[in-house]
Amino acid sequence: MAYSFQIINHSKKLRLLRNESAILVRCFSNHAKSSFDAASDIPITRCHRDGIFSAANGRTVVPAGTFTRNFSCMTMKAGAHFAVPRYHDQISSLQLHSRKSFSSDSGLPPHQEIGMPSLSPTMTEACLGNIARWLKKEGDKVSPGEVLCEVETDKATVEMECMEDGYLAKILKGDDAKGIQVGEIIAITVEEEEDIAKFKDYTPSASGASDAGPKPSAPAPPKEEAVDQKVKSPEPTPSKPFAPPPSSAPSGDRIFASPLARRLAEEHNVPLSSIKGTGQDGSIVKADIEDYLASRGKEASAPTTKSKGTSAPALDYVDIPHSQIRKITASRLLFSKQTIPHYYLTVDTCVDKLMDLRNKLNAIQEADGRKRVSVNDLVIKAAALALRKVPQCNSSWTDEYIRQFNNVNINVAVQTDNGLYVPVIRDADKKGLSSIGEEVKHLAQKARDNSLKPEDYEGGTFTVSNLGGPFGVKQFCAIVNPPQAGILAVGSAEKRVVPGSGADQFEFANFMSVTLSCDHRVIDGAIGAEWLKAFKGYIENPETMLL
Repeated sequence: MAYSFQIINHSKKLRLLRNESAILVRCFSNHAKSSFDAASDIPITRCHRDGIFSAANGRTVVPAGTFTRNFSCMTMKAGAHFAVPRYHDQISSLQLHSRKSFSSDSGLPPHQEIGMPSLSPTMTEACLGNIARWLKKEGDKVSPGEVLCEVETDKATVEMECMEDGYLAKILKGDDAKGIQVGEIIAITVEEEEDIAKFKDYTPSASGASDAGPKPSAPAPPKEEAVDQKVKSPEPTPSKPFAPPPSSAPSGDRIFASPLARRLAEEHNVPLSSIKGTGQDGSIVKADIEDYLASRGKEASAPTTKSKGTSAPALDYVDIPHSQIRKITASRLLFSKQTIPHYYLTVDTCVDKLMDLRNKLNAIQEADGRKRVSVNDLVIKAAALALRKVPQCNSSWTDEYIRQFNNVNINVAVQTDNGLYVPVIRDADKKGLSSIGEEVKHLAQKARDNSLKPEDYEGGTFTVSNLGGPFGVKQFCAIVNPPQAGILAVGSAEKRVVPGSGADQFEFANFMSVTLSCDHRVIDGAIGAEWLKAFKGYIENPETMLL
């Protein structure tokens, strides 16, 4: 014990760490004396038995990451942020926000605060998440790998797993909790079952102990302002209410009016003092009263007209809250239209041969008991092969270079009740039509069930959006899905009259309009036209897709 005190008193000799932003302090005794950390300028006044340090400024220095009590902890410079150690990144790709807290003067046992995780690359601290439901209840035992709850991210609902053994002591954000910031505490876990009851009324502190000091003095300035208002308020009040209204004529002046004008004024309660006479020597005549009554009637009718206008019935409406997928879709599309220079290329493709090939393939599929091939499956395959043929369109823009992808991953737009999803078909150029069709149907169902995982929609290099087959839209222009450089908008097929082989001969053919939206920073006009030419060749001669 004496040796440990001697080491602490001579701690300056042991500071051999190269990183000046952090020092490693080992707690040797339950009653270690105060010391001063010259590297961080934070005087350490107390070391609790379980490894938590209390600084002289009242703040509690909590170790980051996951480790047991009576172990080394880390203190940072004032104003620095704690971060999860790098070895946590190797455990899981999910950015979990958890903090280990130890017994302190509050009397709480060792516990861990679990924060709202960042389960998607687009979820930042400014982005809010929702909790769909908890799969564990308060008091349940939890083990590593067990699912605690389902978190609704900006794109899907993802399961959040437990990282340590323990018991779920307190759920701070219950089922259907909305608008939770990344890192905000949602639950508390403890190591011992008997500690669960101690967190029954637990509420997380928004700030450290140092923030509690000035709070009582905060209401003082408003009191002074209230006193100032009371003192200043009598100053302007006497002048306004007692200001005499202006009069049109002195009260003592005699008003001259004809008998007929006086009688007409009395019948309509018109004060003669408010009328300017036009008769001899300024006397009021009948015409003056009639003009006054006419002008007063116009003024009275004006407010009546306005009141009729304001009496219109209020609009009947319903406010629908934004879903997470709706928020992120709106943000990305707004970013795309504001930052990406769009241009559009449209071409009509004859799909007669494509429909004949589809009928033959579906006959084979039905004979084997497999699912039918759709026109959209053939469009995805043709788009993937055209990207392999014109790889400049399979690229992405960055500030320093254009990244051209070797993988052809096609995102397919799927509309659901929650919003628009774009699951990805990976290596679509290498897959058969049957595989593409089954994968599209499977991912579309997961999107409708709101159960897509990040790997189901991330990593796309090009997008196909089809409003023709399901909705009958003839032609439209889609918005580029960043960071991609192109998106294909597919319209419906319609029968048209085309010239025949002979003179005065006409034939019927089915044509489908497609529009390619391009990022002009990546895809030049000629390159986009070359890609459409390749795509049209595969659609009008579908046998070439089998080569």
